[in-house]
This record gives sequence, structure tokens and C-alpha cells, in this order.
Amino acid sequence: MIMERKWAMSNKWTFRIKPIQDLLMQEINGEFIDPFSGKFSPCKITNDLNLDIPATYHMDAFDFLKQFPNDSVDGVLYDPPYSPRQVKECYDGIQGNIKWNGRATFWSTVKNEIARVVKPGGKVICFGWNSMGIGINRGFVMTRVLLVPHGGAKNDTICTVEIKERAICR
Repeated sequence: MIMERKWAMSNKWTFRIKPIQDLLMQEINGEFIDPFSGKFSPCKITNDLNLDIPATYHMDAFDFLKQFPNDSVDGVLYDPPYSPRQVKECYDGIQGNIKWNGRATFWSTVKNEIARVVKPGGKVICFGWNSMGIGINRGFVMTRVLLVPHGGAKNDTICTVEIKERAICR
């Protein structure tokens, strides 16, 4: 596994952080989708519940992923809100609010759908404050971790790259 640590200024838009841009240039190949795109996603097929975000779709992430057949995409960028507080800040008051309801299962439900739609040999690149990724139980093996410290009291952004080694039982 490759482990790297590269300092960079923080940015509300994850994909505008230089070391993360570099990682994406190296790791993305084929058709990637982004269920929580925000602004500046490098994917052609993007989704964000917020209508003010320029995205291909404006749906709940789970519903967005449900429209893809099993083993149909080369990869997924998974950059959801990192905490319950961020979910509230990003999506509170938006028409058709996400299936959050304060449940911790929100993230695992979306990860299950991601595991379903990614082809064997495909990648998932995750961003957050932890390095859990999609996980071995969903058929993924971690190949790379990038820690991006932002200095001061700011949390690092942790990026993981995983490859789907096997199809999961459905």
C-alpha cells in the first residue's frame, strides 16, 4: 500500500486541494461517477441534492446510485459530508431532503450501493476524516492512502483508494 502525507491549505471544495487534484489525475481512468459531487468534480456523471450545484442529477445519493446496474461503473468518488453536522449544514432545508434522519446507517447504506455498482477491478476513492473506505467486507482492498493536513486546529482530509477485487453476494 502507498501511504503519503502532503500539506495543503484547506478548501470547502475537496477537488480544489492540490494534492487531491494530483491523486485524482493519477488514479481516475474510465467512467467514474460522483454521488455527492459538490463543485469541481472531475466526473462526467455527477449528483448533488443541492439544486445550486452544477450537477448532472439532483437526487438523494442512494437513489442516484440505485439507477446504475450491478458492476457497471469503473469507479466512484465518495466525498459525502464528513459528519452529522456537515450533513445538516449542506442539506438542511433542501426540498427532498436526503434519507439522513440522524441515522449512522446513512453512510453504510450508500457504501453498499457503491460496492454494488463498481465493476470488479474498479476503484473507489473516498474522502473524509477517517480511513475506513468502502472496506474488505464489501470486496475492496485498499491500495493507497493520502493524508492532507491543513495546519492549526483543522482536521486532515484523508483520501483512500480501493480496488474491488471480488463481486459481493447479492
